[in-house]
Amino acid sequence: MVKHGIKAVVFSGFVLSAAHVGAADWYPSKYGADDLLGAANNLSPEKVVAAAKLIKLGKTYSLGVPTGPESPAYPPRRYSIIVIQPGMGESGYLGANRATGNDDFLATYVGVGSQLDGLGHMGIEHVYYNGNKAADFATTTGLRKLSTDKIPPLVSRGVLLDMVKLKGRRPTAGAAFNKADIDAAAAAAKVTIEKGDVVLLHTGWLDVADSDKARFMAGEPGLGVEGAKYLASLGVVAVGADSWALEVLPHEDPTLAFPVHVELLAKNGVYILENMDTRALAADGGTEFLFVLGQPKLVGAVQAIINPIAIR
Repeated sequence: MVKHGIKAVVFSGFVLSAAHVGAADWYPSKYGADDLLGAANNLSPEKVVAAAKLIKLGKTYSLGVPTGPESPAYPPRRYSIIVIQPGMGESGYLGANRATGNDDFLATYVGVGSQLDGLGHMGIEHVYYNGNKAADFATTTGLRKLSTDKIPPLVSRGVLLDMVKLKGRRPTAGAAFNKADIDAAAAAAKVTIEKGDVVLLHTGWLDVADSDKARFMAGEPGLGVEGAKYLASLGVVAVGADSWALEVLPHEDPTLAFPVHVELLAKNGVYILENMDTRALAADGGTEFLFVLGQPKLVGAVQAIINPIAIR
């Protein structure tokens, strides 16, 4: 459910809110008191050039999943598309050449399918990244600050941490990945996580969506709070996973709601990528690659439906 712009979730009959997960000691941001981009400040031309040198095969991987009316989504999110034929008139054609065409009208929550969470998505007591108060920037007609159309292209080195390979099986719901797991997965992949990287976790959880959507949404293995703090401390730009919320569910502390979202977005300005299809990349052993994302520039948007590309 969504209440007053803050996510809440129900487990075992309890409704948890994000209202009391931290004190106001997390802003101003280390990127400056007026900063609105967060960890995107760690992107650089030099990083792009270095990441481009990782391309050896010219092979591309679509990391987005198809988004449609059957996509599992956090309630009450849903997707609806209408295809129309505008301006055809009684004849059903346009002009003497009898031209025809279709347009589409999309009525959807943006947080469906593969998505980017912007810095205006989650905060603490209606305060968001860098101390921005919801009353000052969040309106029903769009965000005046922190909207996803303002995020620069996320083009950098991508790192895949294969948690399935690390654990020897697909982790179960409630399995949290923290510093020890992150370091172990990085060591197994023979990579070092660097400032400006985009880090993706492969958990195998997206396979569950193909067979049991209710189970997919009921919980998931994912990033723990310690792991989120650790990755943020390394200067990563974004963290994603092949699950709908990135973070472990049920949470490590059942009194908290979406603490990893709060830690990454509000406290550290690190972007979140959800429902990333990492299966082909993991199957090919793609541990580092050029990551490319140009999100749609929907003015005032909180999130974005995305299809990032990994290139090896």
